[in-house]
Amino acid sequence: MRCAIPSARSPTPTARSPRSRRRASACAPRRRSSRSDAARSSARSPSARPGSSACSPPVTPGAGQTPCGFGYVSRAAASLIATHRAGIAELERLAGEAEAQHARLLAVERASRVDRQKIVAERRERRRVLERVAGEVRKSRKEIRVLRADEARLARLIERIGRILVESVPEPGDRHVTFSTLRGQLRLPVRGELTGRFGAPRGAAGTEAKGVFIRAPEGQAVRAIAGGKVVYADWMRGFGNLLIVDHGEAYLSVYANNESLLKQVGDAVAPGDSIATTGASGGNEESGLYFELRHLGRAFDPLRWVKLK
Repeated sequence: MRCAIPSARSPTPTARSPRSRRRASACAPRRRSSRSDAARSSARSPSARPGSSACSPPVTPGAGQTPCGFGYVSRAAASLIATHRAGIAELERLAGEAEAQHARLLAVERASRVDRQKIVAERRERRRVLERVAGEVRKSRKEIRVLRADEARLARLIERIGRILVESVPEPGDRHVTFSTLRGQLRLPVRGELTGRFGAPRGAAGTEAKGVFIRAPEGQAVRAIAGGKVVYADWMRGFGNLLIVDHGEAYLSVYANNESLLKQVGDAVAPGDSIATTGASGGNEESGLYFELRHLGRAFDPLRWVKLK
């Protein structure tokens, strides 16, 4: 059934018929139902609940009033700013730590550089020392070979002299005195300082000396320790100007490093005769006399046969 809607052009009714009243009563409940639905919709809407934070239609805020939503935005901005500041502080802390670590690394690098330079310098110095020591060792070995060769040459010479001598040579003027009876009565052939003893290392090579070295000024007289005959008078490598006297009974006296020789082979000498002058012809750094005593070609300590006083 339809409800009639009054028209603006229809005249105002003066009286209603029973049929018209029934139509009006049928339409009235519907209008009340529409208002009831609107009320229920309003009750279910969140904006109608007490204490709801929903915003009413925008209203221009007055003095002392905050627009709806500004508080939430302020809190979010403050949180974001605090986070940003914390990030900046953390970056500054990490930058400080990185700078401190970089400084430590630089200090370690400088210390390592200094240590490396020190190690390189020590290695260079050690290399120089080793090279110098190696050179000295080579030189010493060469000197040892030379000295051994010189000693072997002298030994062969004395051995050859021993084979040539058939009988002993008595002292001039006294044929009853033999050399073996003069032990402890002989005098050193030259005055000076005894710097090298029998059996001591000889020179830088360190070979054992077969005699003694008496340091004395150059040109001082060298005298025969006993009577005999000159069996060798010449220059020999390692011993310089060398003179050997045969005293009989296979005893020989050896005088080396002389500046000059005053006797020749075959000359007879008496005790105390000048036979040479001191020098440094044997390659020694000091001037003086190298003196040996031998029996049957074997060297022995001359100091056991001489009087040092």
